[in-house]
Amino acid sequence: MNPSPSSNFSTRSAIPELRAAALFWLCEPDPACKAAGVTALALAWQAGTMTLDVRVALLAERTIPGQPARPELVSPRDVQRRAMHTAEGRAILIHALAHIEFNAINLALDAIWRFPEMPAAFYADWLQVAAEEALHFSLLAAHLRAQGYAYGDFPAHNSLWEMAAKTAHDILARIALVPRTMEARGLDAAPPVRAKLAQAGDLAAAAILDIILRDEIGHVGIGNRWYDWLCRQRELEPVATYARLAQEYAAPLQRGPFNLEARRAAGFSEPELAALGC
Repeated sequence: MNPSPSSNFSTRSAIPELRAAALFWLCEPDPACKAAGVTALALAWQAGTMTLDVRVALLAERTIPGQPARPELVSPRDVQRRAMHTAEGRAILIHALAHIEFNAINLALDAIWRFPEMPAAFYADWLQVAAEEALHFSLLAAHLRAQGYAYGDFPAHNSLWEMAAKTAHDILARIALVPRTMEARGLDAAPPVRAKLAQAGDLAAAAILDIILRDEIGHVGIGNRWYDWLCRQRELEPVATYARLAQEYAAPLQRGPFNLEARRAAGFSEPELAALGC
């Protein structure tokens, strides 16, 4: 899928303020254009050509998040089965992973524009996350095309963004329940999924999963770091606060087996792991 002329990322990425630019790309519906725009935005930030206004309260004038007409969004229980012994089954799995990464781009961009008055490092961290999620999406989308499919060919569910919407009014709840809960589940799921793909002979997909797991440890680590920072700012005890927020927002129960090595590398404390039953 090529970016349309009306969504040319080389010109639209010229928005000079980081949070406003993040909002622009969050609203962009074309997945390839969004990924390219976020990549250009990260490069512009690294080059020092962007400003940052942590005080301005931005307003979204377009639909959030921008997303294409396809894939059709359905209940998680209605997502197609992913049989590894067929090419279509493996494509369905790759498609599901691509949809997660597309949502993850949106989640990182949403954190940048939505929450003012945070340290500059907060916005730089989530821009890094957005750029890496854009890479993950692009790798998976390209792999789908190599198999004769495209992003949008299969139904997908939207539970990751639904939790983001529920926590839009409170940065502490957002950080606790999206990167540290919903996305942290990916640390546990990635190794067995990789093993299934490798066993089925899709070594290219397995290599992409290696990249994703490496980067996602860092992303969850960013979530942990800012969750701890927010708890200190509000004088809250992290483990008890997480339990309260998980109950208040009906977060999915976290069930093992857990990837303890990855979770420790991402900064989960031993008391937090103990609270999971580890």
